Amino acid sequence: MKNNKTWHEKHIAASGFGSRLADSVANGMGSWRFIIIQTLIVLIWMGLNLIGFVYHWDAYPFILLNLLFSTQAAYAAPIIMMSQNRQSERDRIQAQSDYQTNVDAKLEIEALAIRLDKIEVEKLDKIIEMLEEMKINSIK
Repeated sequence: MKNNKTWHEKHIAASGFGSRLADSVANGMGSWRFIIIQTLIVLIWMGLNLIGFVYHWDAYPFILLNLLFSTQAAYAAPIIMMSQNRQSERDRIQAQSDYQTNVDAKLEIEALAIRLDKIEVEKLDKIIEMLEEMKINSIK
């Protein structure tokens, strides 16, 4: 029985939990939704700390907020790099699959060209044979 899975389905099936998690995190952090939510959180954080009358948990210049951003960046960068590495691997697999498809198509086209040449030669042989018969019949 022939395996009918595409290269993409095989690649997804071979992905472990960590790989899928890295892809999800990279997809999430690379979205407008993430940017908008993070911007709103930062604005609220800064606003509450600037106008808070009683308690400022992170007064200007927002050192705790900077620490949170540094921690986020420290974890986000390697996770995004893992996802990019997987994307590169997936691209290599797709390129190899495309190459193999092109090689197979080329072989089929060459086989068809040979077959068409053979048919053309057979047709020409028949035409020559018919002309020779006509020539012989016209001489008689």
